[in-house]
Amino acid sequence: MPQRVVIVGGVAGGMSAATRLRRLDAEASIVVLERSGHVSFANCGLPYYVGGVIEEEEDLTLQTPRSLLDRFRLDIRLEVEVVSIDRTAHTVTARSTLTGQQSVLGFDKLVLSMGAAPVRPPIPGYERVRTLRTVEDAVHLAEDLETAPVDAVVIGAGFIGLEMAENLVAQGVGVTVIEAASQVLPPLDPEMAVLVQDELIAQGVDLRLRAKVAAIGNRTVTLEDGRVLPADLVVGAIGVRPEVGLAEGAGLRLGPQGGIAVNEANQTSDPYIYAVGDAVEKPDAISHATSLIALANVANRQGRRVADHIAGRPSHLVPSLGTAIVKVFNVVAATVGWNEQRLRAAGRPYRAIHSHPFDHATYYPGAARMSMKLLFDPANGTLLGAQVVGASGVDKRIDVIATAMAAGLPAERLADLELAYAPPFSSAKDPVNQLGYMAENVLNRDCDVVSPDDLEDLVGQGWLLVDVRTEKEHAEGAIPAAINLPLDQLRDQLDLLGQGPVVVYCEAGQRGHTATALLQEMGVRTRNLDGGYRTWTAWVHAHSGNR
Repeated sequence: MPQRVVIVGGVAGGMSAATRLRRLDAEASIVVLERSGHVSFANCGLPYYVGGVIEEEEDLTLQTPRSLLDRFRLDIRLEVEVVSIDRTAHTVTARSTLTGQQSVLGFDKLVLSMGAAPVRPPIPGYERVRTLRTVEDAVHLAEDLETAPVDAVVIGAGFIGLEMAENLVAQGVGVTVIEAASQVLPPLDPEMAVLVQDELIAQGVDLRLRAKVAAIGNRTVTLEDGRVLPADLVVGAIGVRPEVGLAEGAGLRLGPQGGIAVNEANQTSDPYIYAVGDAVEKPDAISHATSLIALANVANRQGRRVADHIAGRPSHLVPSLGTAIVKVFNVVAATVGWNEQRLRAAGRPYRAIHSHPFDHATYYPGAARMSMKLLFDPANGTLLGAQVVGASGVDKRIDVIATAMAAGLPAERLADLELAYAPPFSSAKDPVNQLGYMAENVLNRDCDVVSPDDLEDLVGQGWLLVDVRTEKEHAEGAIPAAINLPLDQLRDQLDLLGQGPVVVYCEAGQRGHTATALLQEMGVRTRNLDGGYRTWTAWVHAHSGNR
């Protein structure tokens, strides 16, 4: 007798499970119950539909019930919500969101793919706030824009919030972004996030950091400090919570983060019930504890693995690195693994290095700088995280580092990666290779780096701060208390340094490394400022207080 498989929720996780299972089992009865009006859509494309980049609503739809029936013989039922699970009888009770009519379906295996719901805090007037999770949400927002709003407020400066800000600006709307934290994009460290903040401000976005919403009026947003902002449109993007009500009602075990707990095969505490996607706790690749990571590719992978297990094939659970990327106007920011703030909070030993390479050979037109940060274990070089911000080439670099992390390569092995090179695409030493060489220098103690937040203390302890850039560069901007001894003249001015100790810096760190090696050979105790003047400037900017 064919297996009866019921899948609750479509999109990434649910539809991956359904289509993969059909490829493995031609006879199984596969029913997908989806409470929205779309079972397979590009949810990551929703902000760009609002912004007019994606012009037709149909372009967001990847598959329809008809196409899925024709190709996979899947029974897709839209606008149907599952209200309860009877684990003893192996049935679910479903209700039409249109008519309220209920039905009962039996199952041999049940897959839960409910996703996550936008956080809606108990703020007066918050019912007026739009969120963006479904195609219907995007359509409503697009309809709001047809009334030609002048001012919009976006609450939250995470990935979705910043994408919404960009797309509302593209529609001619004045945008204010409100963020309770001291920076945008929490997965980034402050000196990296500030580069995105600068781009927002340059594009006319009114960015309010360290600000909290007290109330939402008919056409206003009131902050806790009493300021009142005009707001014809308000969009909430302050995060999501896993949809666990159905699982909790069925007595399934939840994890420590509040998501559904699953085993290596994505089975819940009931072996006949699986769970995938944003509602599920995933093992973290750095801590090996569970975490809530809402990423489409992770949900897709889990859906495929669940189908394998249902079909009797071997299945395994892969820890998540949390690789993510976002475009904010002309800047791209990407991250993988943990950031420095999280490592510090967990008491995990780490070293951080920064670089500011160009995305391709500088002699080929159009080369643009990136800012890169790599975090690794100081004892064995284990990669712990990375962040990249720039105009182009960001996606390639973060993907290479993510692949290296998944493969278990230590930081210094990044130098050995044989990456594609031609002048329009990279340099002979790719920026990822450069990070590997830098990590190797640190791990081998060939170069002792100083982080920007330690610099002031060292200068206070009597370390001499030396700028080894050119006189012209120094005159255009320098770190206070620094003396200027250009690298090419350094050998002739060693008498000015004595026996040290000395901290040297250049624009991005490379000349500083050369100066460090030279002075150490000359017997001068020397350390190099990590990332040079560029990283120090970003660090000071990020910690100097924002509006």
